[in-house]
Amino acid sequence: MRVLHILNHIQKIGNGIVNVAVDLACLQAQAGYEVSVISGGGEYETLLAQYEVTHFRLNQTRSWRNLARAASQYRAIVQQVQPDIVHAHMMTGAVLARSLKLWSQYGLVATVHNEVQESAKLMGLADRVIAVSQAVSQSMQHRGIPPRKLRVVTNGTLESPRVGSLTDCPPVCLQRPAITTVAGMNSRKGIAELIVAFEKIALDFPEAHLYLVGHGPEKEQFQVQARQTRVASRIHFEGFQTDPRAYLLSTDVFVLASHREPFGLAISEAREVGCAIVASRVDGIPEVLEQGRAGLLVPPGDSQALAATIAALLKNSTQLNYWKAQAQKNLDWLNVTRVVTETLGVYGELKPGIPT
Repeated sequence: MRVLHILNHIQKIGNGIVNVAVDLACLQAQAGYEVSVISGGGEYETLLAQYEVTHFRLNQTRSWRNLARAASQYRAIVQQVQPDIVHAHMMTGAVLARSLKLWSQYGLVATVHNEVQESAKLMGLADRVIAVSQAVSQSMQHRGIPPRKLRVVTNGTLESPRVGSLTDCPPVCLQRPAITTVAGMNSRKGIAELIVAFEKIALDFPEAHLYLVGHGPEKEQFQVQARQTRVASRIHFEGFQTDPRAYLLSTDVFVLASHREPFGLAISEAREVGCAIVASRVDGIPEVLEQGRAGLLVPPGDSQALAATIAALLKNSTQLNYWKAQAQKNLDWLNVTRVVTETLGVYGELKPGIPT
């Protein structure tokens, strides 16, 4: 089987969509399929080459002149690769692959990684639409994508080819108890509420420190907010980290305070290393936390509830250790090989004569 993935770029910047697509491409190639990737390029080209995945550079910047050029180049790539499946991971690729499908017989699959954007409904142009959580599937149905097209393949990050073994990941030395988030620095991730929550509890826990791992467009805004607190010296902006597990290994409480979250890839990494987890009860987060069995769920946007839940863990070492242990139970379903197997099953619906 020949598989062609298409996405805007493959830069190593912590983009969950890119990470999932790269994992799929590498492990599908490792399993013996002929795999190619179309993108604007990026640091993951080296990793793809190691797995013998062919990469084609294609600028998909959204301007009429560039898209006309991209359409011509895309058609030439398809003629060369002759894919059985084209798998689009971003909206531009899905539209491009559907628009030019008349010249090829491939099956078109699109994964909705982030249904927050209104344009996500355009992923319904595909023959099959993969949702990364039940919550995303329900959202896509509300937007008019018929259930017959939708399939749920929940995300997983464990044993990703992008990172080495956990035993080879040296932990960063953090001041403890350490409260950490790994998230884009934007309002949707609840960074402002997390800073407010930390200030509420910090005076009662003078040894506690907050670590914000990630980069994003509102980072400076949050830095200003942090400086205005009474505990600014204990709030640390660590920036983007290629392997955040180094921070998670030294973390006591991992927090993801998102207002919207299709799945929450960082939660699976926090579960793997054994952090106690506090996260918003929103969208796909309850699924990755197994409806509260693997971590504590709080209302989104509620800094008071967030503070109270974190404080309860810091006060009670027995409870803290209990939730650390709970996080590490039942991890097999978060393995990337399961994601690959289920994705191949979706491909097989469109090309039933091809072994998956």
